Amino acid sequence: MSCSTVKLTVMCSASGTNLQALIDAVAAGSIPNASIIKVVVNRKTAYAAKRAEQAGIPAEYFNLVNGRYHKAGEKDEAVLKTARAKYDADLAQRVLKDSPDMVVLAGWMHVFSEPFLKPLDAAGIPVINLHPALPGKYDGANAIQRAHEDFQAGRLENNKTGCMIHYVIAEVDRGEPILVEEVECREGETLEGLENRIHAVEHRIIVKATAQVATRLAATKTGRGRLEAKKRDN
Repeated sequence: MSCSTVKLTVMCSASGTNLQALIDAVAAGSIPNASIIKVVVNRKTAYAAKRAEQAGIPAEYFNLVNGRYHKAGEKDEAVLKTARAKYDADLAQRVLKDSPDMVVLAGWMHVFSEPFLKPLDAAGIPVINLHPALPGKYDGANAIQRAHEDFQAGRLENNKTGCMIHYVIAEVDRGEPILVEEVECREGETLEGLENRIHAVEHRIIVKATAQVATRLAATKTGRGRLEAKKRDN
């Protein structure tokens, strides 16, 4: 029995260059025994949806505000917290409906709460995320800019930042790292220059980490299938 195909759901918020790296890698066989079955975007203008369409992959737009979980400009923290939990729970059910084997956050600009993470964990579906910083550094938004500012101010440890792929937990960007790569900052380099170099690393390691997790999942699925076939034969 050959390895089972691992079904991927990829979630994006913007242009989708990391999604494109995944699409190209799946097509080239660099992520073996894998298929992207759905792309989810949470911004209407996200070009990632167009990339999915061009690759023949179903795409779905699902937004917190446009989904009417709360109105635009809402300031009440209690309302925002309730809306976020409801959105996350509903999004989890939408993802589960497609029965993916894993979820890849490839530039997904929304922090997930337990109502999203718990149902996927219960279903045995790992969620992995790309973050442009080293483990324990610059959690959250604008990580590259913050590292660049610290480098310019002489505060960046060893003059190095980087990026990582990690498992997603409720604590932002603190899940177990899968792959980490350092990027050394350069004197006189602009923020745009550092961003371009980090993005190039991102495109490489998101493919490598996805392949690593998918290979393990494929082996697990194949082993399970063999066991079930043996039980039927007996």
